[in-house]
Amino acid sequence: MLTISIPLILLLLSSWLFPAKRLWEATTILSLALAALSLAWFYSSKTFLLINPYFSIDQISSPLLILTCWLTAPTLLASQSKISKEPISRQRAYIFTIVMLQTTTLLAFLANNLILFFIMFEATMIPTLIVITRWGAQKERMMAGTYLLFYTLFGSMALLTILLLFHENIGTLSIVTLKDLSPQFNSLPLTPMWWVACFLAFLIKMPLYGVHLWLPKAHVEAPIAGSMILAGTLLKLGGYGILRMNLVMDDSLLAMAPPLIVFSLFGVFLSAVLCSRQTDLKSLIAFSSVSHMGLVIASSMIKTEWSIAGSMILMISHGLVSSALFCLANTSYERTNSRTMMLLQGSQIIFPLTAAWWLTAALLNLALPPSLNFIGEFSILTSLFQWSNFTLILTGLSVIFTTSYSLYLFWSSQREHLPPHTKLLTPTQTREHTLLTLHIIPILLITLKPAMIY
Repeated sequence: MLTISIPLILLLLSSWLFPAKRLWEATTILSLALAALSLAWFYSSKTFLLINPYFSIDQISSPLLILTCWLTAPTLLASQSKISKEPISRQRAYIFTIVMLQTTTLLAFLANNLILFFIMFEATMIPTLIVITRWGAQKERMMAGTYLLFYTLFGSMALLTILLLFHENIGTLSIVTLKDLSPQFNSLPLTPMWWVACFLAFLIKMPLYGVHLWLPKAHVEAPIAGSMILAGTLLKLGGYGILRMNLVMDDSLLAMAPPLIVFSLFGVFLSAVLCSRQTDLKSLIAFSSVSHMGLVIASSMIKTEWSIAGSMILMISHGLVSSALFCLANTSYERTNSRTMMLLQGSQIIFPLTAAWWLTAALLNLALPPSLNFIGEFSILTSLFQWSNFTLILTGLSVIFTTSYSLYLFWSSQREHLPPHTKLLTPTQTREHTLLTLHIIPILLITLKPAMIY
């Protein structure tokens, strides 16, 4: 743990202490070192490691911890071209806010106490709001921040209430202890209501279709680092919370899960249909996140070995693929100042290597075998089919529309005729290709050995 803490503290300090000429190079190098050191957590994933009474690492948290550390360097690389043109004080504040956001996310994944997890879960909201409202490009960024704040607070109040009730009736909020005390939850009054309240905050964070309206707005208005962290790690806090509380909740409460599973599968299908009608590039990628997270919600509620493993793999692969798609959308936006796909078509003619990255990311997003997305989705669909044969109808339609909107995304942004205004665009830089390599290569490597996060 100390090997991670030292570079993380140095990264927080370097945003204020390093000279302006070497600010971005120093912070990027430190974040890459942090990502490399975090790979040691792969060895901690096979056992339960209690760091102290408040922090621990196990099979659920270690892949998400590595993902959070790994995405810190790409977020800084992606922001460099635009933010480096601003005054140095704003550059330092931006880097510090991004690193603080990743730090609070890491502490949320490490928390061994539910009230500490709740505090860190809510603490991620502050830097997220700062990034969206301070560095957002459009005038609607304040509205996006308002949506994000009120949706999250609505669910969080219910979660805080249930945690205080648990502590009053059971006397502890330690995750390790609560696993052994889960049968006592049945003796609580109005148990089904507490079950709904407990999961509401996580379902909004995921988000579940129906309480998802904050996500497209936040993605569209956020700068590139905000979109990458939202898609890469913050949505995973909801999935992590569901998996954690599933370990605590008694299996007798599974009788309440079927309506939520069916509704989330409908959400997967409807989100995929909505993606096929989007014209804004970032909005399409945001709705695809809603679709993928719906699968994670459905599989997490089944609580079988295959469903839990599939949801973990899909969360990791989605974090990398969705972040890569936002990076590609940002490369187009920085050159054309537009996210409308009709104005970006034909880019393959002038940017063939970028088009290759687009094709790779689109194929990974539609779960082309034998990619990591395919392994996760196959595990989830198998567990859903074992739970009920009728899920085959919704999941089959969802797979068809996922394939269609992924190909539509590639075709609309890279093929067709080249508009006249795109012929004078600047070529892609080595920094951008390095950025995409940091997303795609880990997916390909884990595909060769998915047991690392299984």
